[in-house]
Amino acid sequence: MALASDDAALHGFADAKHDEFESKKEKDTIASSGEHELDGIHDGLEFPTEAEQETLRRVADTVPWNAYMIAFVELAERFSYYGTTVVFTNFIQQPLPPNSRTGAGGADGQSGALGLGQRASTGLGTFNQFWVYVIPLFGAYLADTRWGRFKTICVSVAIALVGHVLLIVSAVPGVIENSNGALACFIIAIIVMGLGTGGFKSNISPLVAEQYKKTKLFINTTRSGERVIVDPTLTTSRIYMYFYLFINIGALIGQISMTYSEKYVGFYLSYLLPTVVFLLCPLVLFIGRNRYARSPPTGSVLGKALRIWRLAQKGRWHWNPVRTFRELTADDFWESAKPSRFHGEAKPAWMTFDDQWVDEVKRGFKASSVFLWFPIYWLTYNQLNNNLTSQAATMVVNGVPNDVLSNLDPFALIIFIPICDLLIYPALRRAGINFSPIKKITLGFFTGSAAMIWTAVVQHYIYQRNPCGYYVATCTDADGNAVTSDLNVWIQTGSYVLIAFSEIFASITGLEYAFTKAPKNMRSLVMAVFLFMSALSSAIGEAFVSLSADPLLVWNYGVMAVLAFCAGVIFWFQYRHLDQIEDELNAIGEGQYDDGKDH
Repeated sequence: MALASDDAALHGFADAKHDEFESKKEKDTIASSGEHELDGIHDGLEFPTEAEQETLRRVADTVPWNAYMIAFVELAERFSYYGTTVVFTNFIQQPLPPNSRTGAGGADGQSGALGLGQRASTGLGTFNQFWVYVIPLFGAYLADTRWGRFKTICVSVAIALVGHVLLIVSAVPGVIENSNGALACFIIAIIVMGLGTGGFKSNISPLVAEQYKKTKLFINTTRSGERVIVDPTLTTSRIYMYFYLFINIGALIGQISMTYSEKYVGFYLSYLLPTVVFLLCPLVLFIGRNRYARSPPTGSVLGKALRIWRLAQKGRWHWNPVRTFRELTADDFWESAKPSRFHGEAKPAWMTFDDQWVDEVKRGFKASSVFLWFPIYWLTYNQLNNNLTSQAATMVVNGVPNDVLSNLDPFALIIFIPICDLLIYPALRRAGINFSPIKKITLGFFTGSAAMIWTAVVQHYIYQRNPCGYYVATCTDADGNAVTSDLNVWIQTGSYVLIAFSEIFASITGLEYAFTKAPKNMRSLVMAVFLFMSALSSAIGEAFVSLSADPLLVWNYGVMAVLAFCAGVIFWFQYRHLDQIEDELNAIGEGQYDDGKDH
């Protein structure tokens, strides 16, 4: 009887798979004939045949205006965030100038407030980086399960506003002179700001890309008469390119204006003006509240995704670790967790989804595993936020604030993002070169490594050309004035431009990958996982704080360069197979998921 039952179950499963195959074949036939089911989004569009998919050039669609409105909200938020954090290094590291009640150093002086030194500055800066990228996990959970993305963004903006007010208080005259009180208020401020920023970051990125609703390849004709395929994946990539452009416009304006505010007026103005700009966020969100495409919360999706993962592992663990690894990485790993494998009472009650949703989860796990290498990449980027600013203070600045040089990074991004989108990437596609996300991320690691090599060489010559040798940060003359090397600060340009290129290849592509590979009802969560890699990088960076001071700074940058290069090599060999199935992953449609709610 048992054998008969098993045989019947096997035949039932085979019949189900046959029906699934026939259904897929029928859909493929419909699609290749240029027809499709009416869905209100793709109506009237012509779908490409398989032959056309192989021969026609692919292009991106236009970006919807709703996406630009959300990108402007991000611009204002990034203006406020980077406008304040750009002066953190001087606020923490440098002492309050003599007879100053605002921290302003003036044309010939060095701005400062707390005077805690470079290691304390790097440590607190690293903590802030860690904090603002841990919180997105909680913001994503609230958005996906309870509030939805839009409401979570609105609440996060309100929390961040409180943090901005506290930051202003820490720098006002009367408080800033009391270093202990100012430090306590400052730490509370960055904790509160981090709560708001974290909840905001994990949800604004998916929300901006969701404004483009098309998900299928379709045919279009250019003005020159060329038939092309409009690819939603390329459109998503374009959306994130310009989203990142808006981020860096906000960062550039915020950082430049606030460094000069700090230098000539004081830190309180550097914290006040970003707060004023930040008030644009709730205004724009309110104006567009009825225009944005929104996804409702869908309950505890993460719990079911983890259950699927645990179920797929069943029977794959063995005493032999080699066999276990092979079983856990086998191509059919997720097949045993699909609902079609269960029939009748054998199907668990929590399986309120279909096979296709399991494929979405599988794709999301693949994307999350790709992100596990990003902490090494962010180690190189994070040098921009603290150590490179400190390095600038040891060179000839000719009246330029030492923390204004960091603006070369967003300035380079503003120039090169449109060039990549309008010239370089289309040229590569015309040449038949598939510059896939995995290739872009790999190149991002290598350019990040090159940036650190440049920085290490500059640091070497700073040590060589300073009277105090390897102790340039504390080098002073008989009158107590700082003595710098004779190198011009603008030689840092190479570091910042290379970091900017690495962001175009790695960071922007990471945002795109997180959105396109996540299940629709887990987009905030997968985006938060991507952002969390920056938090892990900050935690790892704490281990290198001891290298972030004289006389070890050359070692600091050299270690970062080696780590990024090695990580890039390993990353490519581990994930190059995803290049071959990129279209297959993108073609996975939205599965059916029942959250038990009536919408």
